Amino acid sequence: MSETNQTTDRKNDERREQIKKAALKVFASRGIAGTKISMIAEEARISQGLTYRYFQSKEELFTLLVQEAVEEAQTSIRNVPLLPGTPLEQFKALTWNMLDDTNKHYFLLIQQAQTAEGVPEQAKLAISRYHPQDTMDLLVPIFEKGQELGEFGEGDPRQMLFLYFSVVTGLMIQDTHGSMGSWQREVDRLIKLLT
Repeated sequence: MSETNQTTDRKNDERREQIKKAALKVFASRGIAGTKISMIAEEARISQGLTYRYFQSKEELFTLLVQEAVEEAQTSIRNVPLLPGTPLEQFKALTWNMLDDTNKHYFLLIQQAQTAEGVPEQAKLAISRYHPQDTMDLLVPIFEKGQELGEFGEGDPRQMLFLYFSVVTGLMIQDTHGSMGSWQREVDRLIKLLT
């Protein structure tokens, strides 16, 4: 492949990623029904026509992002047991990861795809492979170990994790843009709910 072709391919890949990043943000906040290609193009700061050069429809783009979101969420949860530190430290790291702007949008997109109407069949298929029960099954042993170590409070681990995820989801939905220091306080408060 010539250097010119490599440069063109790299620029095309960068443009595609730019569009996907913008679409992720728009879809996560507006859902598929409330999103138009023109909104994605505006967020990406490109023309609507250029967006169509890379993606045939918003449905194609939504489906691709849902597939990536499911993979990202599953990888993130599977990696929690591999994180360094105590169970409490692992949950803090997980919380930070979920509230990170990019990851937050992935988690919100999954929620949109699970609850919205008009979701493309391929996106529904991708969502059907994402089971919240699997998340609980992976995290309960870590939580129980934390309880044994006295890091987490007494109680049914599944109920406490349900509360934890409900609060994290609420923080994501609020889309609060605080400084890193304020997020640190919020994450610390959230973790206190578990202790």
